[in-house]
Amino acid sequence: MVWAYVARRALAGLMILLLASLLMFVLVSESGDPLADLLASNSPNREQLIEARIEALNLDDPLLVRYVDWLGGAATCLVPFGGCDLGTNIDGQEVTAMLAKAMSSTLRLVLIATILAIVLGVAVGIASALREYSVFDYSTTLLAFLFFSLPIFWVAVLLKQFGAIEFNNWLADPVFSAGFIAASSLVIGAAFAALVGRARWRVGTAAAAVTAATLAAMNATGWWRNPSLGPLLVGILAAATSVGATVLLAGLERRRVLAVGLLTVGLGTAVAMLARPLLVDPTWAGLALLGAFVTGAGCCAAWLLADPADRPAALQVAVISALAVGAFVFLDYLLANLAPYSEAVGGRAIPTIGSQTPNFQGNLWQTVLDNLLHLILPAIAIMLVSFAAYSRFTRASLLDTLQTDYVRTARAKGLPERTVVLRHAFRNALIPVTTLAALDFGAVIGGAVITETVFGWHGMGELFTDGLRIPDVNQVMGFFVVVAVSVVLFNLLADLSYAWLDPRIRLEGP
Repeated sequence: MVWAYVARRALAGLMILLLASLLMFVLVSESGDPLADLLASNSPNREQLIEARIEALNLDDPLLVRYVDWLGGAATCLVPFGGCDLGTNIDGQEVTAMLAKAMSSTLRLVLIATILAIVLGVAVGIASALREYSVFDYSTTLLAFLFFSLPIFWVAVLLKQFGAIEFNNWLADPVFSAGFIAASSLVIGAAFAALVGRARWRVGTAAAAVTAATLAAMNATGWWRNPSLGPLLVGILAAATSVGATVLLAGLERRRVLAVGLLTVGLGTAVAMLARPLLVDPTWAGLALLGAFVTGAGCCAAWLLADPADRPAALQVAVISALAVGAFVFLDYLLANLAPYSEAVGGRAIPTIGSQTPNFQGNLWQTVLDNLLHLILPAIAIMLVSFAAYSRFTRASLLDTLQTDYVRTARAKGLPERTVVLRHAFRNALIPVTTLAALDFGAVIGGAVITETVFGWHGMGELFTDGLRIPDVNQVMGFFVVVAVSVVLFNLLADLSYAWLDPRIRLEGP
């Protein structure tokens, strides 16, 4: 039944792609003359160049014939290992090769921005729903509407100015002023006070005090000149993550689940310390092997130490704890390589343009830093708009789900609120968010054109705008193929996800 549903949806998606591609091909072809630059040229061999371009692009053929020729080449992309022929642009370059290079750049940016938006948006949406009409709820609602309404090109320019230029200037003498420490402490303290339900003033005061002490300690030690976490802080942060995972998945009363998580953290931290000589300049295979060892050891501990009823939660906590250790160790080595990387790129660690530093050569950590730091500003610019939508949809959907009869029944049975929210309400509340994610991915790819232009990101946005300017129909159609297929594919995946999120949904159709 599932395969029959997938086949019907795939056929419907194929028909949509055919009609949309025909419309796009006609509109782009009629929007301008691809020979305009040659007709205005004073080159002595102008006639030969015009004839060569007419022959290369089949401009003598009727429009529908040219579309059928393009469609026949595009159809080869559906054949596994059969190559992919999307024609050539007006300069004779293969569109497939140009598209592959542009896709690797744009999809890297879009995936990072989308994942961050989903994780942060869903987390904030859940917190807002559980603290309905609180200060936190009103504050996040205000920020969400603010982010959603800001012009993305203006946000990108502000990020370049304050997130890159001013921050790079500050890194030359990284000292926090007393005013900055006071303001940061008050903001973070107020955020924690608004988030918690009980003892909010004590929690807010403690958060403000910790923030002030941390920033003051960074000033005193000159931490930003040679930043790192160190094994102790890695262990503390990973242990805090493990405790949080235990609270969400099992509850602190399940002592053996907590012990499994902390044991995994201790083992992972010890392995990272013993493998320090290998981690100075590692390979991806070596990092994967170490991660697999720690994760496997944690799963074995969960299987051996936890009670049979607690094993599923213990296994999840073990995996999360292993990933947390790996993430913080990874962050530690990235921070330790920030100073030499900054020196190698002329002291401007946060770039304002491009997707990577030309001709940069460094170890694995510095190469990763180069890619991540080029990603950070454009990813934030794209993420802010999507974050607003995800947080609002999650909040509204969870509030509706918490009012349903089966949630009231679960509470009447005496189940803990954590179990009611995460196991009973959260999965159904994700259905509208899944629909949003499917639509948003293709929209983000198309909307990244503006962000890529502001940040000089050589990706699909540049490919699309260059193709429209000429116009170059094959180049524009290459962009269209990626966006259209992404929308159709992710909508199909969203529909398949519904049945997993809500077992009452059956994948049936006429």
